[in-house]
Amino acid sequence: MEDVDKPTWLERLSALIMREPEDRESLVQLLHSAYRRNLLDADALSMIEGVIQVSEMPVRDIMIPRSQMQMIDIEATPAQMTAFAIETGHSRFPVYDGNKDNVIGILLAKDLLRYHAGEESSVRAMLRPAVFIPESKRLNVLLKDFRSNRNHMAIVVDEYGGVAGLVTIEDVLEQIVGEIEDEYDYEEAGDNIIRDKDGRFRVKATTEIQDFNAALGTQFSDEEYDTVGGLVLSLFGRLPKRGESVSADGVRFQILRADSRRLHSLLVERLQDQP
Repeated sequence: MEDVDKPTWLERLSALIMREPEDRESLVQLLHSAYRRNLLDADALSMIEGVIQVSEMPVRDIMIPRSQMQMIDIEATPAQMTAFAIETGHSRFPVYDGNKDNVIGILLAKDLLRYHAGEESSVRAMLRPAVFIPESKRLNVLLKDFRSNRNHMAIVVDEYGGVAGLVTIEDVLEQIVGEIEDEYDYEEAGDNIIRDKDGRFRVKATTEIQDFNAALGTQFSDEEYDTVGGLVLSLFGRLPKRGESVSADGVRFQILRADSRRLHSLLVERLQDQP
């Protein structure tokens, strides 16, 4: 009896997808079925799902909110700008004139070297044009624009033309390749505040201060900052790193997750009143 060649994994995957799913939910189910049959590994499944999600998600879902943006005032001295670039570690900065809704361009940190080397006489002349996009722009369209225009950053504006946040090409790509997960990740996207068994709270940095106050019984003002992340940044006076903590009004904020651009999550603890 002759041996029959076994179908390759690609042939088996093709046969599985030939069921012609009627919608994206059915397609995702088929992909998970392929994963369970060892036709896809976990990384491949995650990236394919990320590609599908990118075609559905608007910019507002992943943008760095205005309260966490690191911006430069055009009136600052070149020395101050350089010190700020070194402190934050970013390579690009939105530059505003007068107020933060008036973004006049993007400053590349490497261009400051040209200024200090005497190749440029004006920081304003070195600014790159800023790209403005609406909050509703789809991520797949934005990624295509980033690639075709060779831009790495876009300023997100709200319906009134004010600055709502910013987004980078790295932020979009993270939706596809994913981030490194740890024990502090949230199981559900909608859970902004989760209480631990020990009475502490895990809080997303994008949580609105009003919601934070309602959940913890605090009275932090939301006049200057809309989110808990913005509040914590103001308390530190800089972008903190994971593990750092700061206290205010009987509450301790510890950084659980943060990258080079923004805060992601915090561990919050109500401090007992001292006798």
